[in-house]
Amino acid sequence: PVGKMAFGDLVKTSFGQLRRTMGNIRKFKDLFRFLVSFLIYNDGINAVISIAVIYGAELGFDSTQLILAILLVQFVGIPYSLIFGSLPRTGDARQPKYVAFVLYNLIMLPLVGILARNLLAPDQVGVELPDYAQIGEFVGQGIYAPDEIDQTGAWRTDSVAADTAGTETDLPLIVSNDIGNRAALTFNGQNVEVDYNAGPDMGEIAFLIDGQEVELVDAQSKTVRYGESVVVSADDPGEHTLVIEHRSGSNLAIGEIDVKSPARQSNLGLMLGLLVATQVVGLAFAWLTGNRFFTGIANWLNTKRSITMAIMFYLVIAVWGFILNSAVEFWFLAWMVATVQGGSQALSRSLYASMSPKAMSGEFFGFYSILSKFASFLSPLIFVLSVAIFDSSRPGILSLVVVFLIGLYLLGRVNVPEGRAVAKAEDVRLAGLTK
Repeated sequence: PVGKMAFGDLVKTSFGQLRRTMGNIRKFKDLFRFLVSFLIYNDGINAVISIAVIYGAELGFDSTQLILAILLVQFVGIPYSLIFGSLPRTGDARQPKYVAFVLYNLIMLPLVGILARNLLAPDQVGVELPDYAQIGEFVGQGIYAPDEIDQTGAWRTDSVAADTAGTETDLPLIVSNDIGNRAALTFNGQNVEVDYNAGPDMGEIAFLIDGQEVELVDAQSKTVRYGESVVVSADDPGEHTLVIEHRSGSNLAIGEIDVKSPARQSNLGLMLGLLVATQVVGLAFAWLTGNRFFTGIANWLNTKRSITMAIMFYLVIAVWGFILNSAVEFWFLAWMVATVQGGSQALSRSLYASMSPKAMSGEFFGFYSILSKFASFLSPLIFVLSVAIFDSSRPGILSLVVVFLIGLYLLGRVNVPEGRAVAKAEDVRLAGLTK
């Protein structure tokens, strides 16, 4: 009972403090406006990272490259956060060069990525390849019912009811009861997905491509499982013969066979080389033109305007993500995210701190941290709804534009000098009360 009372008091006290902090922070009108703006556009920023792998996987990018691209954002983001975070630092002789470099990336990363997609060889940059077509008896990509494939031995047709299998439609099957029975499909492609059933009376299934065994699956299990699948692959795309053989066990049940679309092909070294070359040219551009052409912009920039520039980056990222269709673009887009991710969040904290009374900074920053964790639902919700409506992640990526535009609009209504003046006045008031 004592422990329960202590825990209950802790929860009551915590939520009571949150309520009081919300009341306190609303007295600082511009600080509160900025907080709402930050929660919205930062939600979009977090969503870009969290859904990137899902989106890339849907487009068919290699999983290893997706993971490496996300790691790239984290490592590259460290030096770039220092560059972007230094944009409002007036009086720094390097500031115009930083501005030139950042604006160069805003324009050149999308431009070079899109040009690479259109000008370089398709098998080097991971573009979507043409569908596999039927060539004579070799069928092209698509889903084929099990009774459409050639059968050698005693096979029978069967099906599993949809309510039993837990699917929307019945599952068609061909069933073998004799070891050595074979089923064959001649196809034009490379990767083939085969559905099968597992269960106590099932046995081993051998998969051969052009006479060579490439996969051996044990379909025996303690429980019955419907719609299991395995992907078997030929060494190269082209015309092949897939043979499915009943190798052991009492039964074998084969479902639909899916000849997959062409896998994207890319040269990671080439793409990373293009990225590095683009950045080397950008550094040279910033060094040669920064002080000459970008000093005016550098003097005009402050923290709020730098955050606005970061949101403009993310607007470009969302639109580009909608039309993106190659691995090289995905890498360039990831680098673009790395350019602004850390710096935008650092500048946001800096602006928030400048409009918070120093005497209440601990309370307000605790509130800031809590809300930034719990408010990350708007962008994922919009993304999920877009995917549900359009059955594609592309509209979901584009929908983030709405989030960034709302955040940009609310940020524009923040009067930073007024917010800082109010915070300073509150510090003076509180200092007077403590004397």
